[in-house]
Amino acid sequence: MRFDRRIPGTACLLLYGSVCLAQPLASESGVTDAMLRDPAEGDWLMWRRTLNGWGYSPLAQIDRSNVATLELVWDIPLNEGSVQEGTPLVHDGVLYMPHPGDVVTAHDARTGKQLWEHRREIPEDLGDYIPATETERSLALYGDTILFTSNDDYIVGLDAGTGAQRWQTQILDYRRNPAQQSSGPVVIRGKAISGRGCMPAAGPDACVITAHDATTGKELWRLNTIQKPGEGGEDTWGGLPWEQRWHVGAWMMPSYDPELDLIYFGTSVTAPAPKFMLAGNDKTYLYHNSTLAIDPDDGRIVWHYQHLVDHWDLDHPFERLLVDTVVAPDSAEVAWINPAIEPGKVYKVLTGIPGKTGVVYTLDRSTGEFLWARPTVHQNVLASIDGTTGKATVNPAAEFHAKGDVAEICPALTGGKNWWAGAYSPLTNAMYYGLQNTCADVTVIQDKPDVEALYGTSGRDKLAPGRSNIGTIHAISAETGKTLWTFDMPGTALSLVATGGGLVIGGDLQGNVRAFDQATGAVLWQVNLGSSVTGYPISFAVDGRQYLAVSTGSSVTTAGHRRLFPELSAGVDNHLYVFALP
Repeated sequence: MRFDRRIPGTACLLLYGSVCLAQPLASESGVTDAMLRDPAEGDWLMWRRTLNGWGYSPLAQIDRSNVATLELVWDIPLNEGSVQEGTPLVHDGVLYMPHPGDVVTAHDARTGKQLWEHRREIPEDLGDYIPATETERSLALYGDTILFTSNDDYIVGLDAGTGAQRWQTQILDYRRNPAQQSSGPVVIRGKAISGRGCMPAAGPDACVITAHDATTGKELWRLNTIQKPGEGGEDTWGGLPWEQRWHVGAWMMPSYDPELDLIYFGTSVTAPAPKFMLAGNDKTYLYHNSTLAIDPDDGRIVWHYQHLVDHWDLDHPFERLLVDTVVAPDSAEVAWINPAIEPGKVYKVLTGIPGKTGVVYTLDRSTGEFLWARPTVHQNVLASIDGTTGKATVNPAAEFHAKGDVAEICPALTGGKNWWAGAYSPLTNAMYYGLQNTCADVTVIQDKPDVEALYGTSGRDKLAPGRSNIGTIHAISAETGKTLWTFDMPGTALSLVATGGGLVIGGDLQGNVRAFDQATGAVLWQVNLGSSVTGYPISFAVDGRQYLAVSTGSSVTTAGHRRLFPELSAGVDNHLYVFALP
């Protein structure tokens, strides 16, 4: 036993080198399936608060009339690391925070007082197999257990009261089948569901979505996100041997509809990205860049929709918003519309911006039927979508055919949209997204697959034509697809949260946090935190007081934009800030 002060401002006893305990903490109530489906207004129990992926808090104490008076209540430094993209969770007055490097802490949500720390030991050779090994976007809560997926490819259960490890289950051997577990699990009917990125060196066996018993850690099923030869009666990989099918990951968290009992995951690009190096540009390579509707009982794919065949690393793994709404796309702004949409009918839709292209897609989430889609920021890779079938056609000028081919690709491989999350508000029936105005001159650097070369292309971000700012926020009607308002900013626009007070709140690369009026986009409050606002903001309440939590640090994307545009200066301090009204 020894004392540890690696997180500044704390002094605590380490037991067996893993748990730093200031005092035991007993939760008043365990988190149940019913609570996950319908959380208490003040709680934030999962990545986007609710299983529908909205990123919406119904709390309305902080509103348009008083948000300008927000004050800092408490703040804490976070563990060191080059990637900080964490989401705090809050339950029963306790805030749980994932830090870079598989560190988890619990705090009194009113004061920030640390209650315990859990620090997982990361293998020294992990970086030889997996890049960016510090990312931990979210935790999960179930019963009195905290769950996270570790950087060395385990799923881990911690005692929520003490931080002590209860169990761990190996999902993959990182030396043999390395996968990047940058995002945590979501608990659905007692199952901890998690996806991951998968390194080409791992082959297809690491490209899996898994379900584990959220109480014991026992594996219940695993689903390959790469179609096996002959699976489903067809072979979309053109006869490519199984061991040469690489890198279709599901590296963000899913949404879930309890009525339809379907999980919705998004997937990423293949490696290499240009399809001429695989079995040709005419194949579809399922299930890359797709939405998968999955049965939670057995991991079976119920339906899938492929957004486009991706030659550039324009992944589609991001949050899916589940909304019940009339579907009435406005043809003046919506490029692709299903002519069979029934006027006035309320559809159960899956909507939002699932991929780096920045294109909004709206599907019938019961069947996967295409309803409408439209671009937001400038894109030149998607030529058209057939409104009746939903089949996408790639712009021929953006396809590659040989080593040395060069094309201007918009957005750049950093997006458009990326890992940062948008939000939806039922007050306006609108979605809100931080987007980037980027392009890149992309060159094909190889002529055959190579596990070391990954995507097989090289490019560097630049501003999109006619744009003077990288960052922009778009507010878009979920019913009509019309743009309600936009807000431009010099630096990268990052994650957002919507609230019952009529606000949308989020930060940017330059350290600014802003509160916008959901209806108009007017900036009602702004503060600069000195470092890029890379964490996912949340709003929670304890003892009748509403709080706003935002965190800063660095990410691969923001680091790249700082190098490309050095005038966009900002710090990279890993820190959590909590605000409230006076």
